[in-house]
Amino acid sequence: MEIRFYYLLVLVLSFFIFNSAKAANQLDIVINEICWMGTQISYNDEWIELYNNTNGHVNLDGWILKTNDGTPEINLSGKIPPQGFFILERTDDNTLPNISADQIYTGALRNSGENIELYDNSGKSIDSVKCSSGWLAGENKTKRTMERKNQSVTGFAPDNWQTSANPGGTPKNQNSIGEQSETPNQSQIQSISQKEEKTQQKSTTYPTDVFINEILPSPEGADAEEEWIELSNDNDFEVDLARWEIKDIEGKTKTYIFPENTGIPANGFFVLKRPTSKITLNNDGDGLNLIRPDKGIVDGTSYDKAPEGQSFNKTDSGWTWSTNLTPGSPNAIPTKEQNKANQGLANGKVQAAVSEQLSEKIPLSPALIASGIAIFSGLVILILKKKIQPEANKE
Repeated sequence: MEIRFYYLLVLVLSFFIFNSAKAANQLDIVINEICWMGTQISYNDEWIELYNNTNGHVNLDGWILKTNDGTPEINLSGKIPPQGFFILERTDDNTLPNISADQIYTGALRNSGENIELYDNSGKSIDSVKCSSGWLAGENKTKRTMERKNQSVTGFAPDNWQTSANPGGTPKNQNSIGEQSETPNQSQIQSISQKEEKTQQKSTTYPTDVFINEILPSPEGADAEEEWIELSNDNDFEVDLARWEIKDIEGKTKTYIFPENTGIPANGFFVLKRPTSKITLNNDGDGLNLIRPDKGIVDGTSYDKAPEGQSFNKTDSGWTWSTNLTPGSPNAIPTKEQNKANQGLANGKVQAAVSEQLSEKIPLSPALIASGIAIFSGLVILILKKKIQPEANKE
């Protein structure tokens, strides 16, 4: 009986050991997107995305992703979900502010190109990208990533790669065009190139007179929902804010990059709310910088402790706090006299409220007044009787 038990145990253990060491099939996991040029924030912010073509979780422990020169060489760990993505961020988890890295690695990708190989835990090559003579796609100036068109087609096919339609790429999302898109013909490629060239020419110069105009760090309601930042455009034309940045400077800082097709109207305003920007304006002091795509700082401001319910306003004489909130409109700072009048009005309202509350608690109806008079009259008559009675006894 014991022999059979041990024999069965050996069979079960052998089964699990065999399956754990079982090699994956080619293209089970593929290199899906490569940000070899970095991001608008820093050229060091490189990242690589893997994709799971299978219908099950794949354990990447023991897998290796490496370049032909050995830098980087990444010993992978963790699991990648079925039909899911796995993000590797270089150096730290700040490369993609809104996406958590599945793994951090070190080592830079050469802008001149690299061969990249993916091996499973048995040493079998599962996918590869052949770019030693130059990257097959991607754009450094606009920070458009190199995307795979079809996850079921080998990675070393040059025509299976494209430049992302989105600056910054599509981390942990379906690639911008995908496998159903048609390969553009020569005239389309030339048209796209001309459009990108015009965009780059326009982006070499940026308009002035765009400012941080008003901010609300400490609203009377919930900070996470009601904080906001207002920009103003003093130009007589609309300003394109695409790829401009706004960043706070204290505590856990956050950078918000304005997306494509974001404009601020001529002589108008743009209100950016915290649920969109994810920027936390610290109540005990903070500041903001407005930054162009070329990293030039356009405008900035800072403040100490923020009063509750007051916004910080840009004026001709400097920045000041105000109880008059004007998001989307010109700043309107109350004068000292107006503040006193508002305070007096507020005090009057408080007194009126107190009087109203007292009148509600002690209503003076006509019947109550008549009863009071009757009781008072009775007391007076009783006192007079007591005074008159001794005089009558003396007589």
